Amino acid sequence: MGPLTQAPAGAASADAATDRVLRALADSTRRDIVSRTLAAPCSVSELARDYPMSFAAVQKHVATLQSAGLVTKTRRGREQLVSADVQTLRTARAALEALEETWRGRIDRMGEILAQDAHAQHAPHDSKESS
Repeated sequence: MGPLTQAPAGAASADAATDRVLRALADSTRRDIVSRTLAAPCSVSELARDYPMSFAAVQKHVATLQSAGLVTKTRRGREQLVSADVQTLRTARAALEALEETWRGRIDRMGEILAQDAHAQHAPHDSKESS
């Protein structure tokens, strides 16, 4: 959607949510956290052990994922358990599939136009002979 077009009601907030999800997934550490927490909930401490960064840095990654709706945190005693939100991942997948469908349609249409143009260039031209 271009900057001059107006989105239908609710579309702007859906676009903002999709943007947050895609930005969050743009980082390899965050993608790994989502993958790990899809398999099983993990404490932030467990997650932090496997990355060459500070505990605080891992907490920031988790906070980014949480604000995008990709993970949820629940308290278990003194630990914060992080779990992936499958529904948000499904929504992101659907958004990406819609984009793919749009671009495949455009590419198919360009192919049709190019084929018509090539056919028109090779078709015999009507020429009227002078008498």
